[in-house]
Amino acid sequence: MVRPRPVLLGAVLALLLAFGGGLVLIPAGGPGAEAADEGLPLPPDIPRLAEGPQYEECLGLLRSDPDGALSFAEGWEGAGGGEGARHCAALALLALGEPDRAAERLEALARNSQGSAAARAAVFAQAVQGWMLADQAGRAYAAATMGLTIAPEDTGLMLDRAVALGTLGRYRDALDDLARVTQAEPDRAEAWVFQAAALRHLDRLPEAVGAVDRALALAPDNAEALLERGILRQLRGDAKGARADWQRVIAVAPDSAAADLAQQNLALNEAGPKRR
Repeated sequence: MVRPRPVLLGAVLALLLAFGGGLVLIPAGGPGAEAADEGLPLPPDIPRLAEGPQYEECLGLLRSDPDGALSFAEGWEGAGGGEGARHCAALALLALGEPDRAAERLEALARNSQGSAAARAAVFAQAVQGWMLADQAGRAYAAATMGLTIAPEDTGLMLDRAVALGTLGRYRDALDDLARVTQAEPDRAEAWVFQAAALRHLDRLPEAVGAVDRALALAPDNAEALLERGILRQLRGDAKGARADWQRVIAVAPDSAAADLAQQNLALNEAGPKRR
């Protein structure tokens, strides 16, 4: 089953910090700083751990009123809400900017749940994102690995683990997971972007260029792919091409983390000659 991957801002920032390199700077505020303002890792077709109107009501509150969702979940758990209540409470903590507490609960829930393998894998994926938001890539790697023990063909978890491995500097191991993803889903543009970045960190620039070109062939306006190609162009001495890519990032995704990083890279690009 191909499970859609949500894109939390914090998760994207963690990924870019793992694979950024080049001119990319670490954004201020930390990887979880804006978690509460972004969508939760809860696409509508992710398998649920429970059923019933209270579960759906609680999940429905997450985006509009996470404080209310937490209060609802805690009251419901006290009345015997079980796994559904604990799941909603953990996601509410994530929405409220407490990713470490959320990830701890999500991981425990995924380990001990009586739900289906698909549902448990989905919760492990949510735990991975929580740990990444909490800047704990080692815990994210462990959670992804546990998820893959029950859903070994889950390419989303493979991708999550690759991001965690990249954050830990384990680029060769990340490439192993990314190779499995691109083999299973060759049209998955973000996997090619991450592969390009990992290859760049290993100084395999021609291969990195090939991977990012593949990503952009699949998704010409993918902001992360454009950001990465700009970095590669800068490293290869093509300052004009790098500027064009970073300007395109800002044009196609002006409110994204990639655009923030592209803007910083443009500023550094402009400042470079003056420093010399």
